[in-house]
Amino acid sequence: MSLNQADLMRFLATVHPYDSLDAARMADLLPLFEMRALAKGAQVYALGDRLEGLYIVYEGEIEVSDENGIPLSILGTRNSFGERGLSKDGIAVTTAVAQSDATLLMLPKADFDALMRSEPAVARFFDRSRGAAGQQNTLATSRVEDLMTRDPATCAAEASVQEAARLMAEKRISSVCVTQGDQLAGIVTVRDISGKVVGAGLPFDTPLGAVMTPDPITLATSAIGSDVLHLMMERHIGHVPIVDAGKLAGIVTQTDLTRFQAVSSAELVSKLSRAGSAEEMAEVTAEIPRLLVQLVAAGNRHEVVTRLITDIADTATRRLLALAEEKLGPAPVPYLWLACGSQGRQEQTGVSDQDNCLMLSDAVTDDQMGYFRDLARFVCDGLNTCGYVYCPGDMMATNPQWCQPVRVWREYFRGWIAKPDPMAQMLASVMFDLRPIGGDSALFDGLQAETLAAAARNSIFVAHMVSNSLKHTPPLGLLRGFATIRSGEHRNTLDLKHNGVVPVVDLGRLYAIQGRLTPANTRARIEAAESVGVLSASGARDLLDAYDLIAETRLAHQARQIKAGHAPDNFMPPSDLSDFERSHLRDAFVVVKTMQSAVGHGRGALS
Repeated sequence: MSLNQADLMRFLATVHPYDSLDAARMADLLPLFEMRALAKGAQVYALGDRLEGLYIVYEGEIEVSDENGIPLSILGTRNSFGERGLSKDGIAVTTAVAQSDATLLMLPKADFDALMRSEPAVARFFDRSRGAAGQQNTLATSRVEDLMTRDPATCAAEASVQEAARLMAEKRISSVCVTQGDQLAGIVTVRDISGKVVGAGLPFDTPLGAVMTPDPITLATSAIGSDVLHLMMERHIGHVPIVDAGKLAGIVTQTDLTRFQAVSSAELVSKLSRAGSAEEMAEVTAEIPRLLVQLVAAGNRHEVVTRLITDIADTATRRLLALAEEKLGPAPVPYLWLACGSQGRQEQTGVSDQDNCLMLSDAVTDDQMGYFRDLARFVCDGLNTCGYVYCPGDMMATNPQWCQPVRVWREYFRGWIAKPDPMAQMLASVMFDLRPIGGDSALFDGLQAETLAAAARNSIFVAHMVSNSLKHTPPLGLLRGFATIRSGEHRNTLDLKHNGVVPVVDLGRLYAIQGRLTPANTRARIEAAESVGVLSASGARDLLDAYDLIAETRLAHQARQIKAGHAPDNFMPPSDLSDFERSHLRDAFVVVKTMQSAVGHGRGALS
């Protein structure tokens, strides 16, 4: 296939970190990319090859495997691979093969190195992302407490083997821990029952104490995944009880290890892209909480975790759009599905509803609007089935207000900018985070540039957006304490969303308006604001450090909840943190409050 410069520009504008580059820099970069068309099964490079540069998947799927031929990840559209993280001194330490017919964009090594030197935002992205694809599934970087099954099935030593067999059948498990109180006395597996009981002809009322493996080999919760794997291989066992301070805390089985290694964002994306219904897709998206725990446990930075989780939502949306067109037929005119909110900013965590809209070609007729109403309903219903619940504020494409031709959207933005009342501020805040997901992105390109320019020129609108950015404040109390929620279900907790990350999100959006910056991602906005002089280098560095700490505290809180068997939320008791962690989190909130004060007093972000 051929790809003209306009198509390439639109594509890269949806790929981070290229979306943080200004138009002139992007125009210089476009001619440097080389297009590679690959047939299914074709090799991009092999272990030991000297790599040509950095690859970006434009279409298709690429499987990356290690030196033993074990798949590390399956990369889809917008994923980068090659020069960074998969090589040593320019020599490939992995093998990449096309899993389907694929189209790649290749940026030669010399040009990529030059880009890294000249664009700090690009360098930061690739340096932080280096190794992330490999880390997310490595046993060596994951603690046992993130792998184990908590509250394993137990029986007393006096219980019969028949009772244990029934329990294993009911729970569909292959072992039972034998306990005395909360202490581990032994373990009985399906193999023990088949060999020691059935094979030996023992009666079914034989007590477990007579056939169990007494005092089995155990590991502590502080062990890492590779400890379990090595122990299983050395001792030829398939079950390792986990003991903490002498008490049974959990168990890790071969099934747990297999399941852990099978879950990756790339694998979920691959499954979603092949799903035939929303119900099939829901089975895949149900794995997202476990993926979040895994990514956090592996030490990935928050912007990597949220980007990978958002990629899953993007893929689910595009798959639902394709299924809708299969059901309804081809769209009568070009359209563009866009996400706003956390999906638009590529900042989704374990708690996400859906925020989306449709922009339609101005050629659409009233008779054709029914098609797009049906398309919106199909996709929004499907997303809800997948766990992205309906937006409580009805900010969805199913709302006729948010399913309109481009000319109507243009009037929306003009009206919000011209008369920035509270409702206009709220709507503008949501819609300035729009990001194309599926369809014809050209419908948005001109509108976005036009709207940013008009917003930046209107000092009254900017002033109202400054006011809007100060509505959410960090939870700072007196005497170096926190201002926790005072009443209700979440009493005595910190809201790490509305009083944590949202104040930084609002500042990032304000900087984007002031600097006419196109990125929707908060971190990319702050970096871009620094590059164009909207934000000082020291201000950007302090705000980014504060944002990183707050966002990573939020993800760690959600991961703890998931591991404990609870639904993740954004409400964290300060007591969950050590004194050291509380002190640093408060310092981060102080930085955010200081930046809010700067814009609130008209000193701007350069103060």
